[in-house]
Amino acid sequence: MTTVAVLDYGMGNLRSVSQALRAAAAGTGHQVLVTQRPEEVRAAERLVLPGQGAMPDCMRELRASGLLAAVLEAAASKPLFGVCVGMQMLLDHSAEGDTPGLGLIAGEVLKFALRGQLQPDGSRYKVPQMGWNQVYHSGLASAPHPVWGDIPDGSYFYFVHSFYAKPSDTRNTVGQTDYGQPFCSVLARDNLFATQFHPEKSASHGLSLYRNFLHWSP
Repeated sequence: MTTVAVLDYGMGNLRSVSQALRAAAAGTGHQVLVTQRPEEVRAAERLVLPGQGAMPDCMRELRASGLLAAVLEAAASKPLFGVCVGMQMLLDHSAEGDTPGLGLIAGEVLKFALRGQLQPDGSRYKVPQMGWNQVYHSGLASAPHPVWGDIPDGSYFYFVHSFYAKPSDTRNTVGQTDYGQPFCSVLARDNLFATQFHPEKSASHGLSLYRNFLHWSP
């Protein structure tokens, strides 16, 4: 059995994430472990970094948990999947509370500025974005990222967020969504892969994405 560690630092939607990962891992030889222990993070073959709420709170709780060093060590070489604020934490800095991130991928996190803009149906854009939206992964790089597998381009996933990632290198954008403007909804570099949306709330395509991550060899 190989171990996938879901990081429990007090700020993630752990029950939903771990249940979805266990469903995706069924019959694959992967064990899903929710952990607060640095030694278990270091021993795991893969890591999932969930995040929920405000970026300043997530970064503060990660530091307070004693897991920060283990996460940075794991992120240097092991496949890591960041979810929602867990994606934003990978970047250098967030405008939410003027908060430094982990600095694993160059870029910043910005707030949607959509005041006065209208959606195609004539309604105003609301912040946060809450609900289903399409994610496009074709044409952003020489080939779609392998974690996409056979998930169709333009598939719908579930979002809840007011801030979005803006990587410095556009090659790190491997999924893009439109909400008043095009924005990076899936981020990747080397062994790191992260989504602004919640795969665990995104039905069959979300489970497929987790399953593809379990088999990914970066």
